[in-house]
Amino acid sequence: MMKTRLKQIEKRIQRIKSELVKFAVMRPGSLTRQYKDPQKQTGAYYQLSYTLDMRSRTEYIRKEWVSDIRRQIKHYKRYKQLNAEWLSLSIEYSKLTMKLKHTQ
Repeated sequence: MMKTRLKQIEKRIQRIKSELVKFAVMRPGSLTRQYKDPQKQTGAYYQLSYTLDMRSRTEYIRKEWVSDIRRQIKHYKRYKQLNAEWLSLSIEYSKLTMKLKHTQ
């Protein structure tokens, strides 16, 4: 049973790796529309906010780049999910391997 689970984990990790290769460009953060005059909602602009190396950063994004930035943020979120899953599977794999070797 443990060997079967180890094989399942190996296959899932391989699928995760193959999906991660697809992400050419990604960015962390959140993209929001801001207004120079919020009450009248005039002077709209887009703002990207994120934290990198424990520093908060803000960038202004031109309207023509908004869809690309949204896609990059989506890729980053998926990357984070896959990375967390990979780590959990790796820990489980390591524990099962040690248990299997201990019982032999």
